[in-house]
Amino acid sequence: MFGDLSGMMNKLKDAQQKVEATKVRLNSVLVDEASTDGKLKITLTANREIKAISIDESLLADAEELEDYLIIALNKAIEKATKINDVEMAAAAKDGMPNIPGMDMFK
Repeated sequence: MFGDLSGMMNKLKDAQQKVEATKVRLNSVLVDEASTDGKLKITLTANREIKAISIDESLLADAEELEDYLIIALNKAIEKATKINDVEMAAAAKDGMPNIPGMDMFK
């Protein structure tokens, strides 16, 4: 009985390490988003950390237009990054989970 528990704890520790390793790896997965006209470009990691923003000079004349561009592009980029993050983290957690009866929340 205790041997099973010990093995299960080791598997849970492995699962936690896989999740942590995936978090680290997602820092190097870059997501690019651009406005339809290409005047604004944003790059962020799959962990939703902004790495770069490129703004065409024509957008600098109108603060309101620039804000609209930023909101739209950032929301799209964050949505893309979140999808990648969710899929990767669920896979890492499922991959490392021990087979515990009734614990099939990742299937």
